[in-house]
Amino acid sequence: MTKYVFVTGGVTSSLGKGITAASLARILKSRGLSVVLQKLDPYINVDPGTMNPFEHGEVFVTDDGGETDLDLGHYERFLGEDLRRDSNVTTGSVYQSVIRKERRGDYLGATVQVIPHITNEIKARIKKLGGDEVDVVISEIGGTVGDIESLPYLEAIRQMRKDVGRDNSCYIHVTLVPYLETSEELKTKPTQHSVATLRSTGIHPDVIVARSDRKIDDSVRRKISLFCDVDGDAVINAMNADDIYAVPLDMYDAGLDKVVCRILDIDAPEAELDAWKNMVHTLAHPTETVTIGLVGKYVDLPDAYLSVFESLRHGGLANSARVETRWIPAEEVDGLLADAHLEGLHGIIVPGGFGIRGVEGKIRAIRHAREGAIPFLGLCLGLQCAVIEYSRNVLGIGDAHSTEFDPTTQNPVIDLMLDQHDVEDMGGTMRLGVYPARLEEDSLAYRMYQRQVVYERHRHRWEVNNRYRSSLTAAGMIASGVSPDDRLVEMVEIPEHPYFIASQFHPEFTSRPDKPHPLFAGLVEAALAYKSRLGARNSTEAAVQVDI
Repeated sequence: MTKYVFVTGGVTSSLGKGITAASLARILKSRGLSVVLQKLDPYINVDPGTMNPFEHGEVFVTDDGGETDLDLGHYERFLGEDLRRDSNVTTGSVYQSVIRKERRGDYLGATVQVIPHITNEIKARIKKLGGDEVDVVISEIGGTVGDIESLPYLEAIRQMRKDVGRDNSCYIHVTLVPYLETSEELKTKPTQHSVATLRSTGIHPDVIVARSDRKIDDSVRRKISLFCDVDGDAVINAMNADDIYAVPLDMYDAGLDKVVCRILDIDAPEAELDAWKNMVHTLAHPTETVTIGLVGKYVDLPDAYLSVFESLRHGGLANSARVETRWIPAEEVDGLLADAHLEGLHGIIVPGGFGIRGVEGKIRAIRHAREGAIPFLGLCLGLQCAVIEYSRNVLGIGDAHSTEFDPTTQNPVIDLMLDQHDVEDMGGTMRLGVYPARLEEDSLAYRMYQRQVVYERHRHRWEVNNRYRSSLTAAGMIASGVSPDDRLVEMVEIPEHPYFIASQFHPEFTSRPDKPHPLFAGLVEAALAYKSRLGARNSTEAAVQVDI
């Protein structure tokens, strides 16, 4: 029977519930168990797809086209498994489903209420992830205990223990143990109050993960154990880690998996984490450093590009290098500060996005990379901007643009249209989820992937206009990846450039720390080569000056 773990948070938000859940999942998987992760979000939006990135961070996309919370990105990167849209549940989607059922008459005229109808819907979505092939489902409840929005979820998971049995359910509460400089001591009172609030909902936590900026000694652990009524070894200290990928190792050393397995009556082999340890060690001891500029419109909130940032780190890991990311506001690249922002970069990446703000800055950064032979990777909008830049400055089409930004442009090199300009075909909805791409064998894309057909995740509406493909190819920008029916451009590159490649899809969503995506690994490798060439050139120039 599937076991269920529920992770709640108290005292304050951003304590790391998602990382805790993902870390536990990684450890349990290393013990040979099949694990699925889930995020229960209390906001009323049906999904985060329409939310401002400054409000919520990036939108993570699953294989089946689900637009989900960014925590699912952490889940996939830690667990190393592809999740489904069912792994993200929102209050909006729950109420939408219940109201639809009520309109159909599914409730036979009953008065629809939070209990039992909303809570039953939540429980059904949790249980849906279980089954004969799943050993453990770990569900993280968003928000903080005490929030009004979270109450239906807390009631639902309270009922889950009654539904599945005590040996098949485990409650983990992540809380804060702050250190007060004035008294020079760790304070457990916030944790006590948080657990009391949780218990008032009928949930008695089995495990407390105590977040702190320093080690919790045995006396503090005993105090938490006594006042919160949990076993002493079930008080797990989670200190601030230098790297999020070290957290599973810290949780393992603290015995989290042993306690959870005991509570759930799971008999499984010891965790095998040697490969993960080696990966974390390599991350902590790079042999080289490169600087890559990320030119985006949401750089004031790095979480808006979380998967891109992590994928750059993975690419560095593949090359035993540390990537220093320079966050560059795209709108400032189209102005007096452009040169200052772009100076000293060993690589440039232009990620996805919507809306015209910053587009001209992205185009200028791409031209800087193309003309300076600086390694470049474009993602989604980054590909579209690359096509616009090339059309303007190589093909000589001065007004080349996307109809997303200029609906009246006479040269829509990027458009909603396919060949027949059928707006209804692609304009109403986005291409979401996994689509195949066929790669040209004699191309950089093929060399990176080492296979002819790849499957990648998409999230976009606009496409390369096929009317301009032949002109672009003749001028030196090839479509190195296309849909199997040759109707849609999936990748472009410039063969004469050391590393200039862009994808219509989002490779950052499938990169893992222990399996870096080839496009990011290739970007960092090219950046290292560019840095080496730059150093050699500078050394030669210095030698010439000495001779003079």
